[in-house]
Amino acid sequence: MEVKIVSNEQELKDAFSIRTTVFVQEQHVPEEEEIDQHDDHAVHFVLYDKDTPVGAGRFRTVDGTGKVERICVLKEHRKTGAGKIIMKKIEEYAKNEGFSLVKLNAQTQAIPFYSRLGYEIISEEFLDAGIPHRTMRKTI
Repeated sequence: MEVKIVSNEQELKDAFSIRTTVFVQEQHVPEEEEIDQHDDHAVHFVLYDKDTPVGAGRFRTVDGTGKVERICVLKEHRKTGAGKIIMKKIEEYAKNEGFSLVKLNAQTQAIPFYSRLGYEIISEEFLDAGIPHRTMRKTI
């Protein structure tokens, strides 16, 4: 499996397709909340298994801090290390861009995954798109 930083229209469509499948269809997040105004300014990542897109994520700068967002993997590729591969690539990118700290808003059901990657909880629980989340951070 290989993570690509999106560099063309097809790769961006692949990222949006994965996000739509996972967040809109599976988790019932309204599409207008999932594909948002921040997509125009974010760096997008797509995980490919051979030529098939199976995971995605994005990275952006928020108030001077690196923020990892929209991490998702198609159901049939979960528990294969795919999410870890995406996170490693995004963290490498962030480090190369000069960030030493990154944060993310984790769905509470995903907290164990991010904890295994070295993230620590720094907020109380809150709702985002009707789904419970907590903010987490990691020094990279």
